[in-house]
Amino acid sequence: MLTMQPVSIGIIGAGNISGIYLEADRKFPNLRITKIADVDLSRARAQAEKFGKQAVTVDALLADPEIQLVVNLTPPQAHAPVAMQILEAGKHVYNEKPLAISLEDAQRMMALAASKGLRIGCAPDTFLGGGLQTCRALLDDGAIGQPVLAFARMLSAGVESWHPNPEFFYKLGGGPMFDMGPYYLTALVSLLGPAKRVSGVARITYPERVITSQPLRGARIAVEVPTMVAGLIEFADGAVANIVTTFDICDGSSGYELTIYGSAGALRCPDPNTFGGPVLIKRRGDEDWQPAPIHHRWVENSRGIGVAEMVEAIRCNRPHRANALMAYHVLELMHAFHESARLGRHVSIESTCPRPDSLPATWPETTA
Repeated sequence: MLTMQPVSIGIIGAGNISGIYLEADRKFPNLRITKIADVDLSRARAQAEKFGKQAVTVDALLADPEIQLVVNLTPPQAHAPVAMQILEAGKHVYNEKPLAISLEDAQRMMALAASKGLRIGCAPDTFLGGGLQTCRALLDDGAIGQPVLAFARMLSAGVESWHPNPEFFYKLGGGPMFDMGPYYLTALVSLLGPAKRVSGVARITYPERVITSQPLRGARIAVEVPTMVAGLIEFADGAVANIVTTFDICDGSSGYELTIYGSAGALRCPDPNTFGGPVLIKRRGDEDWQPAPIHHRWVENSRGIGVAEMVEAIRCNRPHRANALMAYHVLELMHAFHESARLGRHVSIESTCPRPDSLPATWPETTA
């Protein structure tokens, strides 16, 4: 049970995603979020005042001996360098996705953590939510037989109509695959296990984007990364998945899908960017899809569950579920789609990772 003395947590990065993380200690009693830092201290102060935390400089946060783990919510290009600073300061780190931009930076992070006896965690943690954990339990129970084929779709018109500062989505480290791909790929790896080979196609459909959100309405963005990426994944256990991520279509209102087909049925999983349902199943002989009861907790927005589970795992001296090995495997998959598109051939995946243990339905009342 999460009833031990809470661990002091710091956050670096006061951007759009920080609000939900700053609320995590209201849901998870083993977390105590005390300080938030940002290179723009005024942004940190605004979030600190809103959520009842203390705003400090990055150097002050890293020097604080009480803080044991830092959640890194900086833009993607800063994930690796800031994580290295956190590790050098002797603290565990939990990165927002992706783990890093380059595989080489991710490898350096992991080597540094290992040399210091520290841990790296990484978003997304939506695979720990009630929806995808219900899917995991159904697969483990053989509800659809042997998984054979999966389809993953993230179809969107882009982010410039709603995000207050959307430029980084179209620069190095952005694009639909690096932004949204981690949700779908992490879900697939947690459900089907590691991959062994991919093929991909990619393109930039619109070389320039015009921001229509405030406060930058009218500004233009030169697109530097593919905004449509499609690929095939061959998993080590034999299943195959087709994935499409795009910022290029005019209507993405129904464009979120993750479906797994097996030898004895099929499973419609919830949007991997959410924690809840619905979960639908169609067994051999069924005429229609049937709703599957969600027996697991955490169906509301529970970002921070990966941090809480990581803290518990550190205390229990066991592997944590939202871990660097899986995040690195997902990062390699994303790079491999782009590489395959560039080279015009299949690309083998060099890394692997254990399929993370399922989360007990009553966690944290029971621990595992």
